Amino acid sequence: MKRINGSRTLRRQAAMVFAAVLAGSVIAACSSSGSSSSAGGAAGGSTASPSSTGIKKGLVVYFIPKDTQNPYEVLADKGGEKALSELGGKVVVSSGTVDTAAAQIPSIQAAIQAHANAIVIAGNDAKALCPSLNQAAQQGIKVLSFDSDVACGSAPNHLFINQADTKTIGTSEVDILAKQINSTGQIAILSAAASATNQNSWIVYMKQQLQKYPNMKLVKIVYGNDDPATSLTVLQGLLSAYPNLRGIISPTTVGIQAAAQYLNTHKSLLNKLVLTGLGLPSQMKPYVLDGTVKEFELWNPSNLGYLAGYAAAALASGTATLSPGSAFTAGSLGSYKVLAAAAGTGPSVVLGPPTVFDKSNVASFNF
Repeated sequence: MKRINGSRTLRRQAAMVFAAVLAGSVIAACSSSGSSSSAGGAAGGSTASPSSTGIKKGLVVYFIPKDTQNPYEVLADKGGEKALSELGGKVVVSSGTVDTAAAQIPSIQAAIQAHANAIVIAGNDAKALCPSLNQAAQQGIKVLSFDSDVACGSAPNHLFINQADTKTIGTSEVDILAKQINSTGQIAILSAAASATNQNSWIVYMKQQLQKYPNMKLVKIVYGNDDPATSLTVLQGLLSAYPNLRGIISPTTVGIQAAAQYLNTHKSLLNKLVLTGLGLPSQMKPYVLDGTVKEFELWNPSNLGYLAGYAAAALASGTATLSPGSAFTAGSLGSYKVLAAAAGTGPSVVLGPPTVFDKSNVASFNF
């Protein structure tokens, strides 16, 4: 695997113990101009050729995460690299160091210039990326989104690799919190970027689920932009503005870790305040074992990237389409089918249900 380092200093934690499925991989981090990590060879034009399975060899797939320094995104990209390596292709990881559409557009343009076979993107904005993605599609590049969808309509048509059923994520987050605060009190949401499609979709269902708990009141949504320092700042502001706050949902791995770190050093807040959300077990384990956090949930991000990699290869090879019921095999994960467009989401594939982590199981997971 080739790695080209960017010039900017890493601002976030990158050191973590990856799952055994990721062994031998190298973390791909780059500046806003983009850099590459692949299963072999340098980034450049594709000369893919068919294999006996129908999947073309030599595919080039650009993975464009929200940013290249978020540990969750790094894990997801590693999963994609593993998938394309198994298929005889390569992944180029390219994005910016901040969670904005402007930081991702140069990577889309780079994929077009490289004549990539597919793009897999975690959208930082539902609409702003669409013109560039449509330009890529017009050049014959298959477009997929994962983790955070884009809303481009038919310009371009694309496949969304969904980590879990969107409604289930939103409603379950509220249910977990309600159980711990006796369904009563003021609550808040510590989200990522205000423009993040996945966050906003989950929050819609959180608000709907709160109607089942009339004694719980959502008083504020704050945005940490998936940056630890910003997340801490808005958290402190939240706690100051709402001293009677009973619960916080942070549906972002960066936000929940930042909040857990703060509560861990301000234990008196835990007498009245409960934190839950979406987190990486490897990061949240110490806070669960010491009682700072009782429960949180997530899916395996490396599996999400792995599924996206296989889906991209199938679409680029013509062995799968966007038609409902179109099937493909995703390596060790098994077979998947494309779901019909529904509830504002276009054709999609769902990885599976999220896992709830607590003291009984958090030490068993390494991602």
